Amino acid sequence: MSRIEQLIGEIEEYIDSCKFQPLSNSKIIVNKEEMEELLVELRLRVPEEIKKYQKIISQQDAILADAKSQAETLITEAKVQTEEMLSDNEIMQQAYAKANALVQDAQNQADIIVNNAVADADQIRGNAIRYTDEMLASLETIISRSLDTATGHLNELKSSLTDSRSIVQSNRDALAKALPQADTVAQQESVE
Repeated sequence: MSRIEQLIGEIEEYIDSCKFQPLSNSKIIVNKEEMEELLVELRLRVPEEIKKYQKIISQQDAILADAKSQAETLITEAKVQTEEMLSDNEIMQQAYAKANALVQDAQNQADIIVNNAVADADQIRGNAIRYTDEMLASLETIISRSLDTATGHLNELKSSLTDSRSIVQSNRDALAKALPQADTVAQQESVE
């Protein structure tokens, strides 16, 4: 049994325990402070799930506030109708049943609104994850292309350096072949 149902039971017990107004069998005398305390506590009992989702889903505040307002309006209407129906026991029981039904309807509407808010939050979260994944995929593509470009430039540099080395080696080989002949010619000239 929820605290709201307990409070409604306490209100019912309190009303049953009140004395009848003098010279009346249908009107009772109610201690305003006690009744207001019970009603204030009844208003303050908002399901914990709604409080949690209010913190998580900030953009759903307006929807939840509207649900709370609707619930309070329905509870107020139920109280007004209950007070109007206190004329005899059968009507009083109908008033209690109707008040409970109105409170339950308000709770159901609040639950539906919260469930919709949670579904919206889940959808927003999913979209955020998909967007982040798309951004990471784009970044991965850019990095891959940059790596391919850098690898291509490195291969071109390697090829260019290899060609330059081959030319240098070829020139040195030519010089090495020319060098002994130059020494031989110089020696023959000095002999003559």
